[in-house]
Amino acid sequence: MTRAAMSVPANIVEGSSQLSAREFSRFLRIALNSTTELEYHLLAARDLANLPSADSVTLIAQVVEVRKMIYGLLQYLASRN
Repeated sequence: MTRAAMSVPANIVEGSSQLSAREFSRFLRIALNSTTELEYHLLAARDLANLPSADSVTLIAQVVEVRKMIYGLLQYLASRN
């Protein structure tokens, strides 16, 4: 779960240093995939009773919000080309 969570900002930062919007978009898609993986881990932790249900709701909502922001950035980059 930690690896997936840390992968999101790490890929955004790494992608932002790329020379083209296309390369940046590639890293953003990797970050998106990591949000999906993190959401799965949170659901599994909840289902296995390793994470209280109320906490999982909050954390999953935050992951979904981050995913929406990344989608928005991808759309912005696509509209510039």
